[in-house]
Amino acid sequence: MHPSEISPRMSATPPPEPDQGARDLRDEVVALARSLPGGLRRLTVRDGDRAIEVEWAADAPATGSPAPVTPAPAAPAASDDRSEAAEAAGAVRSPLVGTFYAAPSPGADPFVRVGDEVEPGQTVGIVEAMKLMNPILADEAGVVAEVLVGDAESVEYDQILMRLRPTGRAR
Repeated sequence: MHPSEISPRMSATPPPEPDQGARDLRDEVVALARSLPGGLRRLTVRDGDRAIEVEWAADAPATGSPAPVTPAPAAPAASDDRSEAAEAAGAVRSPLVGTFYAAPSPGADPFVRVGDEVEPGQTVGIVEAMKLMNPILADEAGVVAEVLVGDAESVEYDQILMRLRPTGRAR
């Protein structure tokens, strides 16, 4: 590589320290979020294996003015911990990004409906990713309390697809 091929930014400044790099990344993410059109519902940034996820509010008016972005609190309150644990206990999550299918083929009955009992290892849906059909299995026994994703809807990694309540528990 010839010195003239190096950008001024590459040659003029050393790489930032991790703390400064994290601050710079946060500032860049906030600036990005503010520049996005429409109402921003969720913005997720991960560092390990790098990922940025942006989700817009479903019924936000298209005004062209970006939604205000406020950083998440550093530590959730104790009541938040309990609600998150309760939410996660009966959650069936997507193991990958793709398209969720509730039935094995178009026009077929869905794998499960609200009110159906499921057993551990039972197929409750499919996520298609890169033309591969990946079965979504229930991790625990329960009754389908809620299906949060529509058929043929795009899903994100670790998105909750449906909620299960323990078998025998009142609705």
